[in-house]
Amino acid sequence: MTFLTDEQRSQMLANGAARARGDTPDPLPVVKLYTLDAGAVWLLTELDADGDTAFGLCDAGTGSPELGQVSLSALEGVRGPRGMR
Repeated sequence: MTFLTDEQRSQMLANGAARARGDTPDPLPVVKLYTLDAGAVWLLTELDADGDTAFGLCDAGTGSPELGQVSLSALEGVRGPRGMR
């Protein structure tokens, strides 16, 4: 994914591995992704070993954020109403 640095990816993978081992970390968000024109925001903390499934606080622009998983490859295609990423 072009919107994650190697350092962010490494930290998110480490956080995901810790949770998979049964640890109960409460990490701070590693990365904030957002759309410029739709109000959607993703505060991501973890990345599964598959390298695509992330976990964090997700708000698709509805004002109702929830904890959950999101596919990074799917986020690459997200555009707001003006076509902005």
